Amino acid sequence: VGSKHRTRIPPVPQNADAPQLFDDTSAAYGPQQPGYPAPSIDMGFNQIFADPVANVAMAYGTTIASQGKDIVHKEIHRFMSMNKLKYFFAVDTTYVMKKLALLVFPYVHQNWEVRYHRDVPLTPRQDVNAPDLYIPSMAFITYILLAGMALGLQKRFSPEVLGMCASTAFVWVVIEVLALLLGLYLVTVQSDLGTFDLLAYCGYKYVGMILAVVGGLAFGSNGYYIALAWASCALMYFTVRSLRMKILPSMVQEGMSRPSGRAQMYVTLAAAAFQPLILYWLTAQLVH
Repeated sequence: VGSKHRTRIPPVPQNADAPQLFDDTSAAYGPQQPGYPAPSIDMGFNQIFADPVANVAMAYGTTIASQGKDIVHKEIHRFMSMNKLKYFFAVDTTYVMKKLALLVFPYVHQNWEVRYHRDVPLTPRQDVNAPDLYIPSMAFITYILLAGMALGLQKRFSPEVLGMCASTAFVWVVIEVLALLLGLYLVTVQSDLGTFDLLAYCGYKYVGMILAVVGGLAFGSNGYYIALAWASCALMYFTVRSLRMKILPSMVQEGMSRPSGRAQMYVTLAAAAFQPLILYWLTAQLVH
């Protein structure tokens, strides 16, 4: 039986001048000494987690953070309840048309009472007297668009001026809401008027501002002053009748004295009398 012999290939000699692809760094590390553990990176976490005091501190910190989170969520829910906010946007096309007609022609409206069902006020789509935030929001956006158009027609448009108009209109409403809250607090009114309710009633002035600006752009100064006068009177009448129906029931239920009721009426009348000044202040610069 024949046997096959494998030919052994001799090793290729290395050229000392040939460049190496990688440097040999194995000589930099000496042989591992017996009895010593392999080197590793130790950042101290094992000692921290093994310390019972550190574990107790971490558990306590987690509890405090959880309690703080619950408190923050509770306060946010108190002032910015999503269910309450959804109520003010529960509108439809019929309600919007009726409400706009009520804001422009409030004199023909008879029943101003907000209707309730099991001590819960009906949604705006079910009651035209209920306050909403949809119309103030859309009216504010429309006012900003009209302001930009009016400034463009007068060759005075710039992003800074338009931003100033928007911020001024918003800040005035916030100031008015805060002033009403302070006034109602000082005269000790315990009514169902909340921050969102006052924001809605104060925000309805944007509808009158749009009417005044449109009158000024369409018919000049005479049209502006006529539209401003009509919008101011309508807004004053609407504010008095709406806030009166919100405040008087609480006065009757609590059996307040006559001077206290008179003070509350003064707050309502002051809020109504302030409306023409704001309307003129926020619209006069757009048509002159």
